[in-house]
Amino acid sequence: MAEGLEQLKLKFRIFDGTDIGHGSYSPSVTVATLKQRLLSEWPQDKSVVPKSVNDMKVIHGGKVLENDKTLAESRAHTSDLPGGVITMHVVVQPAVVKKKTGKNLSGNQIQCSCSCTIL
Repeated sequence: MAEGLEQLKLKFRIFDGTDIGHGSYSPSVTVATLKQRLLSEWPQDKSVVPKSVNDMKVIHGGKVLENDKTLAESRAHTSDLPGGVITMHVVVQPAVVKKKTGKNLSGNQIQCSCSCTIL
């Protein structure tokens, strides 16, 4: 890749169709950094508001982008859209906290609250 990579023009569409985070981004910025910016710009009047960057998933080209990868590594480019803006989708999916309610009878069995055993 060339050293003088041009900036990527991005916007992020949230669940209700609102676009946030309009701007130019370096291809070397990580997805985690993008998520931090989106979290700070998230409209607080929405019914769904992420609490952390781990609650958000950024999707581009049908793929969920990984936090530790850069935009260049995620293949976010505008080669087919000269001067165009890339729209990425942001999905809020809160992390699920798993509670341990009881001990398993064996590795594959689960004890229900109704005293039955599920294999």
